[in-house]
Amino acid sequence: MKPKKSIVIVTGASSGIGKATAERLSTAGYKVYGTSRGRAQAEQPSFATLSLDVTRDESVEAAVKEVIGIEGRIDLLVNNAGFGVAPAGAEESSIEQAQAIFDTNFMGIVRMTRAVVPHMRQQGSGRIINIGSVLGFLPMPYMALYSATKHAVAGYSEALDHELRTMGIRVSVVEPAYINTPFDANVMKPDAPLDVYRVIREGVEKRVKEVLASADGPGIVAEMVLKAALADRPKLHYAPGLASRMRFLRRFAPAGVLDAGVRKDLRLPV
Repeated sequence: MKPKKSIVIVTGASSGIGKATAERLSTAGYKVYGTSRGRAQAEQPSFATLSLDVTRDESVEAAVKEVIGIEGRIDLLVNNAGFGVAPAGAEESSIEQAQAIFDTNFMGIVRMTRAVVPHMRQQGSGRIINIGSVLGFLPMPYMALYSATKHAVAGYSEALDHELRTMGIRVSVVEPAYINTPFDANVMKPDAPLDVYRVIREGVEKRVKEVLASADGPGIVAEMVLKAALADRPKLHYAPGLASRMRFLRRFAPAGVLDAGVRKDLRLPV
């Protein structure tokens, strides 16, 4: 898909991976509309901005309608909006919190896809790139709900690509590992904490922060999104940086070895 005059929506573009992706696509020649939930940016970005809340149907429909009204088409949708979840035991989140996590991280992608695909079908072309996670194929203890949302993103993306490819639309999922963005920004804490998990929760959170401090920046994901967008024959899965090695291990390492490695890395009892 050539960048000349191609119109892009990037959700969650106020910071981190979304902002880096919007900026990279803009410098590559795309006309980018980056969305956020109305929070002003400290500096003027290199792309157009829209207010959009992916958890509200009317907000999604209004933003897509605005872009179509201005440009007449949408060539690329990058579904990035979402939030992280602080390490915690699965039972430390209420049902309401679990639903909220899925509403943004997964249902937000569904809402955006439903709003954009009819226009892509009409124009006979388009590309959708969903930002997943290494935790979409390699579950992490004490991140059960977040892992579940990213597994859902991966499964949805695979099925959707089968459905839409004969209509000129392709779907890919980019699945990074740790990315060095502010850990405490836009992270949901458990709303039903239990003392039985307190020590191990604090230990896992400390370990995650240690790894994040030396992790790749969001630019590595932005470059992978651009690669997927430009590919004549796009792959279904893209795993930038460390994630590519983790995908290899997931595929070929014995289950017991991988299991022990995950626990050792998080400093959990084997």
